[in-house]
Amino acid sequence: MKALLLSGGKGTRLRPITYTSAKQLIPVANKPVLFYGLEAIAEAGIEDVGVIVGETIEEVKRVVGDGSQWGLDITYIEQSAPLGLAHTVKIAESFLKGEPFVMYLGDNLIKQGISQFVKRFEEDRPNSLILLSEVENPEQFGVAELENGRIINLVEKPDNPKSNLALVGLYIFDENIFPAVNSIEPSWRGELEITDAIQYLVENDKEVHPYIIEGWWKDTGKKEDVLEANRIMLEDLESDCLGYVDKNSQIYGRVLIEKGARVEDSIVRGPAIIGEDSIIKSSFIGPYTSLYKDVKIINSEIEHSIILENSVIADVSRRIEATLIGNEVEVKEEKTKPSSYSLMLGDNSQINLS
Repeated sequence: MKALLLSGGKGTRLRPITYTSAKQLIPVANKPVLFYGLEAIAEAGIEDVGVIVGETIEEVKRVVGDGSQWGLDITYIEQSAPLGLAHTVKIAESFLKGEPFVMYLGDNLIKQGISQFVKRFEEDRPNSLILLSEVENPEQFGVAELENGRIINLVEKPDNPKSNLALVGLYIFDENIFPAVNSIEPSWRGELEITDAIQYLVENDKEVHPYIIEGWWKDTGKKEDVLEANRIMLEDLESDCLGYVDKNSQIYGRVLIEKGARVEDSIVRGPAIIGEDSIIKSSFIGPYTSLYKDVKIINSEIEHSIILENSVIADVSRRIEATLIGNEVEVKEEKTKPSSYSLMLGDNSQINLS
């Protein structure tokens, strides 16, 4: 079995961060989201992985490499434009042909991994196995209708859903998927939809089985979802101190202080990660916070947030919370009078002042 891991797309819901970085490389608990998918694939015993990449191809290649750190053999497959999930199968046909394959959306997090999912396919050998989850808002997802343990219909974001079973973003297909993706037409969005390809399988009497997930999963396409994923992954954090904590600082709960990090005259309340070479001075770091590499927090308070590489928060009088800050950002509060705001914000930025 092979795997197709999707790391393309424009990440419009996470702009402006995704103007300069792939959404799948945003760190959750200080690990790029894409790495969780690669780890899950390796744990399932799959070695050959095709990674779909778009305009962030060079960044993904630089961070992921050849896959050897996970025991994987990675082949990069470039998609010229985000033309739909079924389109990625079309362009990867020469890589995938001859074996069933897992299709995994790289911005999804499935905490329990995919080993049991793969095992179910190998036991039952349907033409396709689709991961589903019960959700409260099925109208926001592709929705599956079941009959006698098989999928009989798929609808993308229906106005009146006939079930609450949403497609999670994990699939296994055999070779029958290739006639499907080569037969369907683009949707109103101009994309080849994987739901249409699966519906083609159903209508052509192929066995499409559901696998209903019982554990936790998250699509990290929005800020709120990234922060929630970070919170959940930090729940399993193991405490360690590989850096320096001075005698005037206090550490509570599960806190990982990575190599080269310094905590001085501060309080850190876990679960939280202080990333490599980060500096915390005269500050409070609250629960569910991940600071990536070379972050500086000076005389400020922050919790339930993710701060990316080389960013600085200094002398901010109010606590920062539920925040996602990109690379090389400076957040400072001026004390001079008269007081005013001076801002430089990119497209799709969000800022709340009170």
